[in-house]
Amino acid sequence: MNETPMRVYAEIDLDAVRANVRALRQRAPRSALMAVVKADAYGHGALACAKAAQEAGAGWLGTATPEEALALRAAGIEGPVMCWLWTPGGPWREAIEAGIDVSVSALWALDEVREAARAAGRTARVQLKADTGLGRAGCQPADWEALVGAAVAAQAEGTVDVTGVWSHFACADEPGHPSIQLQLSAFRDMLAYAEKEGVEPEVRHIANSPATLTLPESHFDLVRCGLAVYGVSPAPELGTPAQLGLRPAMALKASVALVKTVPAGHGVSYGHHYVTEKETGLALIPAGYADGVPRHASGLGPVLVGGKIRHVAGRVAMDQFVVDLDGDDVRVGDEAVLFGDAERGEPTAEDWAQAARTIAYEIVTRIGGRVPRVYLGG
Repeated sequence: MNETPMRVYAEIDLDAVRANVRALRQRAPRSALMAVVKADAYGHGALACAKAAQEAGAGWLGTATPEEALALRAAGIEGPVMCWLWTPGGPWREAIEAGIDVSVSALWALDEVREAARAAGRTARVQLKADTGLGRAGCQPADWEALVGAAVAAQAEGTVDVTGVWSHFACADEPGHPSIQLQLSAFRDMLAYAEKEGVEPEVRHIANSPATLTLPESHFDLVRCGLAVYGVSPAPELGTPAQLGLRPAMALKASVALVKTVPAGHGVSYGHHYVTEKETGLALIPAGYADGVPRHASGLGPVLVGGKIRHVAGRVAMDQFVVDLDGDDVRVGDEAVLFGDAERGEPTAEDWAQAARTIAYEIVTRIGGRVPRVYLGG
């Protein structure tokens, strides 16, 4: 518990992160686990969560951008780290010198890796990404022969070591979706071709959080877990965090900034989309969309205040929103919990996602930089 009153803060339970990593490892006992800590660990704090995940047995860390991976190295994080979102002219040499695995989806990237490896005088650790059907990053099957051939040639000259072959699911959060088996089949074919041509990867991987939880045949050598590491269900269809054996690591809390009585017929917040039906008390919660509270959840977002779940009254503003107390006794300085753990009777990130018509990934990731993180179990 945070002892110093704050306007708003995100309480991060690192013991929950550790417990989630251990639970996910049990789901894929024959595979290594990569804890994905991109986007500041989905808003939870990359460095603290990376350390906690490693302590719980995560053998790999994953980031989207090379800058994220390099920041981990600069902070003293050791062990395998992979990053996959590259653009031309990226910091290839710095990543190679830091021993970071880099993802390559096309010949232009492989050419830049080879050039950077020569400049660094070191062999680059490269993972080839196959587009098995997601249609985002990754090499199309029609171009796979050329990319694999060039990678094998680079390996022969010593500039590259192909350490992995990987891909990513489009619909693993929809169990039974026909694309899942089609992607698995395509991945096996593309992997088999690469190995026939002389690639001997340390890790082969396609499973994300939902596939780790529901699709054992996709686990291969490594599973990549992102949102599940932080105790949030990757999709409501898969179950609640408790049903999946996970504990939410983030609780977003604020201190009530003002309580006042207003008469019936009083408009609340911009546009007067909420008007009081009777004389009532209003509580001001000092957090808004500049902190990451979604404006799209205006009128719907749930908040635990005074022992009861209430909902945003009117619009969420940049720095604040209001709840109608409906006659209940709430005081300035009382705690308001926007989301946390349903097992404690708190609203959840998924509740806010439904209110904002989005996904829980966005709710936790969007909590902004002016919201302090307070770590428990550090």
